[in-house]
Amino acid sequence: MKTLIVAKQVNVTDDLKQIIEKKLSKFDKFFDDNATATIVLSKKHEKEILELTITIGSTLFRAEEESDTYRNALDTAVDVIERQIRKNKTRLQKRLRDSYFDKAVYDIPADEEDEAPFKIREKTFSFRPMSVEEAILQMNLLGHQFFVFVNAETEKTNVIYKRKDNDYGLIVPED
Repeated sequence: MKTLIVAKQVNVTDDLKQIIEKKLSKFDKFFDDNATATIVLSKKHEKEILELTITIGSTLFRAEEESDTYRNALDTAVDVIERQIRKNKTRLQKRLRDSYFDKAVYDIPADEEDEAPFKIREKTFSFRPMSVEEAILQMNLLGHQFFVFVNAETEKTNVIYKRKDNDYGLIVPED
């Protein structure tokens, strides 16, 4: 697996690089050499933030952890990614059809909930064009974390969502 370490206003020591490489080598049994792991290290206030994203084909595994040290955040992020792999093992096997996963992934004991289908709750509502500000207001009034709406300016379907830092994000489709 290829590893890319991105440091945002942080100095990365050789010791930390070695620890990251060692921890990520745990995933070699799951992925072949086509996988790419991207680790973004940043600092906010007194906390150290580590974002771990593993890309294999069009499948992404992602964990973002905040801790006192990058080592603790890395341990937690690796556990989160491994849990994602275990939880979705059966679905991933069907989707990736042996092309991206190494044979070792099939030796993982399957959880009983792996075979259960996704539970989907369907909602229908009418769309009316609105501005981004109106969509944010509507989302906040509903108490939701995201809101789908038709943008009055572009007449395209957009998604507004609340970020962890209490700012908002807007997802706009490409042309």
